[in-house]
Amino acid sequence: MEGVIDVITRDLLTARGGFDWAVTEFVRVTDTLLPPRVFHRICPELVHRAETSCGTPVHLQLLGSNPERLGDNARRAAELGAPCIDINFGCPAKTVNRHDGGASLLKTPQRVEAVVAGVHRALEGSGIPVTAKLRLGFEDKRLAVACAQAAEAGGAASLVVHARTRREGYRPPAYWQWVRRIRQHVSVETVVNGDIWTLEDYQRARAISGCDHVMLGRAALADPLLAARIRHWQATGEHQPPTRWQDRSTILKEYAYQASQSVPEKVVVSLLKQWLNIMRQHDRDAAERFVELRRIRELSPFLQTLNPSDHSEREEKEEAFTALQTDRQ
Repeated sequence: MEGVIDVITRDLLTARGGFDWAVTEFVRVTDTLLPPRVFHRICPELVHRAETSCGTPVHLQLLGSNPERLGDNARRAAELGAPCIDINFGCPAKTVNRHDGGASLLKTPQRVEAVVAGVHRALEGSGIPVTAKLRLGFEDKRLAVACAQAAEAGGAASLVVHARTRREGYRPPAYWQWVRRIRQHVSVETVVNGDIWTLEDYQRARAISGCDHVMLGRAALADPLLAARIRHWQATGEHQPPTRWQDRSTILKEYAYQASQSVPEKVVVSLLKQWLNIMRQHDRDAAERFVELRRIRELSPFLQTLNPSDHSEREEKEEAFTALQTDRQ
């Protein structure tokens, strides 16, 4: 979720409810011990007990291939307050993979184990758990179980498995049955991820994978109320109404307001389009708005077009107020 789930997004999504924890974008580790400012830039929540404003814990994710340097940086992150260190073995980006990071390590289970073990050793005695985010493999699924077992052997306390290979990217379907196979060969908690866009997807993913828990990625952006809807169903067995366009546009406007305090407006518009592009793939109203919005570069007209009814209602209120003042004169 690099470039998508920033501190503002985490705060807005977790405020809607339903999440047990959130994770940062990855901190890229090469051959150096990174200064504290890098960790605070990626995870500003560190100054607030590593929690979002509603109290949801935020786990810090590292990406790299050098076990010792990853261990050093994990120790620093823990000293700064990170409650959990997650290791990224799932990023499918070609640039990351060319530089020996993310899913490229899934070609060699021994390297997966070495990386996890390096971080686990560095955190020994701290009480800070190490977790791993995996895919089913790089080119194919032959090493899916072996990589999961390697992560467990290295000391991972739990695994999140995106149910596709790096080659498959994000193309449907997600192979939840392969996550079941992994779960049957490891003893640590396994969390299923991939193509969980609705409550019904959540139910099917759990049934097919055998996992008790799921991780939401792009789906949380597509439907900001999905986690809360799942939580409500867990607690009551009731199905809540679908998320409305008004709910989606509201969170986009909240994001725009907060981001524009520190980010240039044109960058904010670009980020909003990125989010809306994910929404439009699963919501007709978002798809219709996207056609109009994709050519707009300025924030004010973007927000006006995002939800014209807001401005119509405001104009009606202003006209009514003006009429009232005229009557009193």
